[in-house]
Amino acid sequence: MFKTLYRWLLLLILALPAVVQAQFTFTTNNGAITITGYSGGGAMVIPAAINGYPVTTIGSYAFYERGNITSVAIPNSVTTIGSDAFDDCVSLSSITIGSNVTSIGGSAFFFCTSLASVTIPNSVTNIGTGAFYSCSGLTNATIGNSVTSIANQTFGFCTALTSVNIPASVVSIGPQVFQRCSSLTAVTVDALNPVYSSVSGVLFDKSQATLIQFPVGLGGSYSISNCVTSIADSAFDSCFSLTSVTIPNSVTNIGDSAFTGSGLTNVTIPNSVTSIGSGVFDGCTHLTGVTIPNSVTSIGVYAFYGCGSLASVTIPDSVTSISENAFENSGMTNVTIGKGVTSIGSRCFYGCTILTSVTIGNNVTNIGDHAFYGCGSLTIVTVPASVTSIGIDAFSNCGSLTSAYFLGNAPPDYGDAFFTSPPGPTTPTVYYLAGTSGWGSTFGSVPARLWNPQATAISFTGGQFGFTVTGPSNAVIVVERCTNLSDPVWLPVSTNTLSGLGASPFSDPIGYPMRYYRFRSP
Repeated sequence: MFKTLYRWLLLLILALPAVVQAQFTFTTNNGAITITGYSGGGAMVIPAAINGYPVTTIGSYAFYERGNITSVAIPNSVTTIGSDAFDDCVSLSSITIGSNVTSIGGSAFFFCTSLASVTIPNSVTNIGTGAFYSCSGLTNATIGNSVTSIANQTFGFCTALTSVNIPASVVSIGPQVFQRCSSLTAVTVDALNPVYSSVSGVLFDKSQATLIQFPVGLGGSYSISNCVTSIADSAFDSCFSLTSVTIPNSVTNIGDSAFTGSGLTNVTIPNSVTSIGSGVFDGCTHLTGVTIPNSVTSIGVYAFYGCGSLASVTIPDSVTSISENAFENSGMTNVTIGKGVTSIGSRCFYGCTILTSVTIGNNVTNIGDHAFYGCGSLTIVTVPASVTSIGIDAFSNCGSLTSAYFLGNAPPDYGDAFFTSPPGPTTPTVYYLAGTSGWGSTFGSVPARLWNPQATAISFTGGQFGFTVTGPSNAVIVVERCTNLSDPVWLPVSTNTLSGLGASPFSDPIGYPMRYYRFRSP
């Protein structure tokens, strides 16, 4: 038996031209060959043996960036294809994988943009992370019926892939497996699969309680079934054509990056959801409106990052924390932060260039570093008395900011909270109330002044009750009125910007037997 095998290997080696053998570099370990490199091009046939030893492994990066390889035949002797083995082989249009390969490494065929079809043999049990990532020409992928694990991003950016069949053997599918597969319209699961199932091309767990993957190529609107309780991480990632989704009250969990980069224009989060996780709506550039219910207690990092069409958000009182970068680079013009929030994370509203108005809840104690950095349209901000800490550059480079009204004691001054470089059209002024402490002549690199508006020169003329509002020069004073101090309902009646002399006239038609007035900051 040994002699017969030896003669067969010898004949095979002799049949292989010496010049072809010389094009491969390799290592030998315990009587087995690992291919490590190749100097040729065109149609490549990997030998089953070299120097009498079987070729069992294609090493990591063995054919990395070999753009002149057009096809590959992998012999049955090979059991392992290493990570990045064919990475960036941009001319590789066809490949035959031997019937004894058990593992395809991570990024093994990364960016093989000419590869049109691949059949993964039944011997393979594991497909590594990003194995076929960015194979933009791949239209068909047949997954063998022994594959048990498909790692994350395996077929990511395979933009020509239209459908995928998951065999019964697969018991593990990583996140973002089909990320940005813009032509994918169906993911179908074998009925005998014990872990996964599919309905109308949508991938679920077996019980259909968790929606795992919505086909990226499907568009329009989609209503999630009432049996779904969880939307998995990246479930709708890069679903550009999906404009509307209805989330039922049965859903209690929305996974991280669930709708990243989708085409949603409006979304209502049901009141069964308690947390908006990391990156859930990251990059949803068409999102114009979102309803956050009172059940939500936290908003994760990058939750609404880059939502350039999102103009307005009301954060309910139930929310206690807004994480870093949550609304960075979004298109909001106004935002209301509820009374439950105690901390605004660093860079939370960084780069919201058209944000003109922000209402900060009166339980916020910390405004993080760069929280409102670069909000170039923000003109006035009121900081509640609860705030005890303002981070580095919290309001820096807000070039249109004119006034910051502090209702409490001075937080620690790091010297740059309002720094703008180059200087904006105005230099902001910090205003503080009488009876508060810790204030000096400057705060955060800008002037600080006592905010002490008063009513003077009271008059009754032409059916109008009037007075002059005096106070710090250029301060903005809102005048409010009510008609009953025992049950007061204060309504704003005038917003006055004090002139360079620190004064502004005010008048109000006489129509009630008695009216009461008060001042507040914007």
